[in-house]
Amino acid sequence: MRKRFAVAATALAALLISLLSFTAPAQAAVGLRVSGGKIYEANGSQFIMRGTSHAHTWYSSQTSSFANIKSLGANTVRVVLSGGRWTANTASDVANVIALCKQNRLICVLENHDTTGYGEQGGAYTLDQAVDYWIGLKSVLTGQENHIVINIGNEPYGNNNTSGWTSATSNAISRMRAAGFQHMLMVDAPNWGQDWGFVMRDTAATVFSGDPQKNTVFSIHMYGVFDTAAEITAYLQAFQTAGLPLVIGEFGNMHSDGDPDEDTIMSQAQSRGIGYLGWSWSGNGGGVEYLDQVTNFNVGQLTTWGQRLFNGANGIASTSKEATVYSGASPSPSPSSSPSSSPSPSPSSSPSSSPSPSTSPTGGTKTCSATYSVIGQWQGGFQAEVKVTAGGAAISGWTVKWTYADGQTVTQSWNTTITSSGSAVTANNMSYNGGLGAGAATSFGFLGSWNGTNGVPSLTCTAA
Repeated sequence: MRKRFAVAATALAALLISLLSFTAPAQAAVGLRVSGGKIYEANGSQFIMRGTSHAHTWYSSQTSSFANIKSLGANTVRVVLSGGRWTANTASDVANVIALCKQNRLICVLENHDTTGYGEQGGAYTLDQAVDYWIGLKSVLTGQENHIVINIGNEPYGNNNTSGWTSATSNAISRMRAAGFQHMLMVDAPNWGQDWGFVMRDTAATVFSGDPQKNTVFSIHMYGVFDTAAEITAYLQAFQTAGLPLVIGEFGNMHSDGDPDEDTIMSQAQSRGIGYLGWSWSGNGGGVEYLDQVTNFNVGQLTTWGQRLFNGANGIASTSKEATVYSGASPSPSPSSSPSSSPSPSPSSSPSSSPSPSTSPTGGTKTCSATYSVIGQWQGGFQAEVKVTAGGAAISGWTVKWTYADGQTVTQSWNTTITSSGSAVTANNMSYNGGLGAGAATSFGFLGSWNGTNGVPSLTCTAA
């Protein structure tokens, strides 16, 4: 059960903190890393989180949630864990969580929920205790630096004695590094994550500089304190001005302490290239059931909040880009500091529909096949993926064609160039995914519209 306390909504001042200087982060050989206030994968591709949180510690049997979250376009899932405040998640359980994230091509943000509301809520753990938990899990976390982020402690201070956040957070980071953790670390703000006293905002540079790896990202939770566009933009701008990495680690479309401006939160995150993670997939209680994004963990029953987060303007389906550690894509020669307006593929390990591929050689033994999968579907819209596989010889390019029989249309696409003529659709490779070795595969995706029936078409694939 997710428990929150109302906080006094104090207007954020327009004053921005001064630009602060600190040593540039070292380039990590492996793993997600921070550079220039942004998050990058080990190969240099920028990664912008788009996803939600899943309360695994209370609903450990709901393992299908990982695939369901992915099916709606997310590239990240934040997983709630406990070291003992609730039933502890063991090393074997956490290893299975990581496997589920990787199986469903999601970056996994693992968070310890025991620290929630420390100093104000009875039973809350210290950040030092949270570090003890992570050290106990080190054997299953080591080697997963490309796939996971460690969120040391959820909302580690309530509204009491928040000045202690800075030293406690710095000490936690130092202990993690001394224990040998090479992972990107995430730290939550005090004031139940909302930082209305600006402790995190004003001391983040000190905390960041204290990380010997310079690989810490800050997480702000935006609920009722952030109910105006001015408050949201001022807070985000403060971190951008300071060149410090920030993600919106939680937010909702309403809350007992006020009405968050989720539209501005999402549009500002998109325009600034900042990650966001909604709260939460399902299972909320204690009067905040309105924060559920699906009803009873059923992906086919999106709530109003779930529709807004996944399918609305600047939502996950239209802005998410899958981590290249899964797609194998290389960074573009001139990467943009802001995310693409097109979503990334959300592949399923078990395509919902997979017709027998058609193969069309272009000469010699160069062949390819293609399969079409509907990844997610909602009223009037859907997301699909096409997987292209080379035959027995390497190919330098591919073209996939199909004809819709039910009036569907393609509205957006990624990892391909799509042209349509009536119901006929032609998809061509991009410069970076046309060359495939024998038996190698790539994928592209798109959003489309439908009405009445959304049948799966037959495909032809022509190799070059």
